[in-house]
Amino acid sequence: LVKKPTALWALMTILWLPIGFVLTVPRMIIGLCLPVNMLYYGYRALGIRIIVKGTPPISMKDEKRHGALFVCTHRTLLDPLIVSCAVGRPIIALTYSLSRLTEVISPIPTMRLTRNREKDALNICNLLKRGHLTICPEGTTCREPFLLRFSSLFAELTDNIIPVAVNCHLGMFNATSARGWKGLDGFYFFLNPSPIYEITFLNNLPQELTCAGGKSPNEVANYIQRTLGATLNFECTNLTRKDKYLTLVGHDGSVSCATKIF
Repeated sequence: LVKKPTALWALMTILWLPIGFVLTVPRMIIGLCLPVNMLYYGYRALGIRIIVKGTPPISMKDEKRHGALFVCTHRTLLDPLIVSCAVGRPIIALTYSLSRLTEVISPIPTMRLTRNREKDALNICNLLKRGHLTICPEGTTCREPFLLRFSSLFAELTDNIIPVAVNCHLGMFNATSARGWKGLDGFYFFLNPSPIYEITFLNNLPQELTCAGGKSPNEVANYIQRTLGATLNFECTNLTRKDKYLTLVGHDGSVSCATKIF
C-alpha cells in the first residue's frame, strides 16, 4: 500500500478493487498486443499517463554505427518498457532477476545479466554493436526519493551514454516488492487508478566526462547518479542492492536466495 491504511483509505481501496481488477486486465493485454510505438496512446486511453521531457538524442544512423546506452533510475520493473514507449521503438533491456515467464511475455527484448563481470561486459558490448540498450545501474528498484549507488560497469563499456531520469507516481499500490513474487509488480502498477510515469531524457554525457575523456568508471557512475538525483530532487546514497535486501528481508537479493524463499 502506498498510504497508511486508515479506516477511510481502507474503505476506498476495497471499493476500488473490483473496478481496478476490471481495468488492470486490458492494461496488461495491450502491453502484450500493441506495438511499442502505439503503447503510449493505448496506455493513455486506459488512464495511464506517460509524461516525456526532453528528446532522446539518438538517430538510426548512430544506431547502425554504435548503439547508445540509456542509463536509468529504477522505480519499477516497467521502466525499460516505458522508456521504449517514450522513444517510440523497442530497446533491449538489461535485466537480472526477472522470472522466465516475464522474459518470455515481455513486449521488448531482454538480456539477462549474470553478475559475472567479464561475461556481462562481453554481452553488453556485443549488443551495443547492434543497437540501443537500457540499463538501471542501481540493480534494484527503490520506492523512496533516494538513488542507490550506481554500479560502474556500464561506464567502462561505452562513451555513448544518455542519462534518463525515471520516476512514477502511484495512488494506492506500490509496484515493487522485496518479499513477494516480482512477477506481480506490473500487476500492482496497473491496479492503481491513474498511475503516472515521468521520463526525462538528458543530453548525451560529454566526452570529457566519460572514461574515454580520462575519467574513472566510478567517477562517471557517481556523476550520473548526482545528475539524475538533482533532476528528480532525490537524495543520492552509497547504499547498494545488497544493502536494500539485507535490511528488508535478511538476504543479499541474489536469485538463489530469492528462489529458496519465494
